[in-house]
Amino acid sequence: MTKISLGAHPYLLGFDQLERLAERAAKGAEGYPPYNIEHIAPDGFRITLAVAGFAEQDLSVTTEDRQLVIRGRMADPEGDRVFLHRGIAARAFQRSFVLADGVEVEGAQMENGLLHIDLRRQQPQQVVQTIPISRK
Repeated sequence: MTKISLGAHPYLLGFDQLERLAERAAKGAEGYPPYNIEHIAPDGFRITLAVAGFAEQDLSVTTEDRQLVIRGRMADPEGDRVFLHRGIAARAFQRSFVLADGVEVEGAQMENGLLHIDLRRQQPQQVVQTIPISRK
């Protein structure tokens, strides 16, 4: 049996990147830091990451090639701290989310150890284009 690629289907012209997007979305599916995704009607989303112990300057939120990338790296602790037990994770992380066409980042804010990133889907403009037919 032959496997047919989704991008090779004759009715799906220009969707050849769909499989690559799915592969990119599946990468980095580790569980740290934990996160929620909320749908905010009618066309908004909110991603919330639990980043306890991280300060705003320890985090970066960027968009790169239709991908939202959140990185965290804690600064080295000042002083010689001796932990008897260390249960609060302080490791560096990178979490990525693939953004659909028309989804824009509206902003990010920290609140009580949670990083909120608000997204909004822009309404596409209806464009009707007439293509002239020429003779050879």
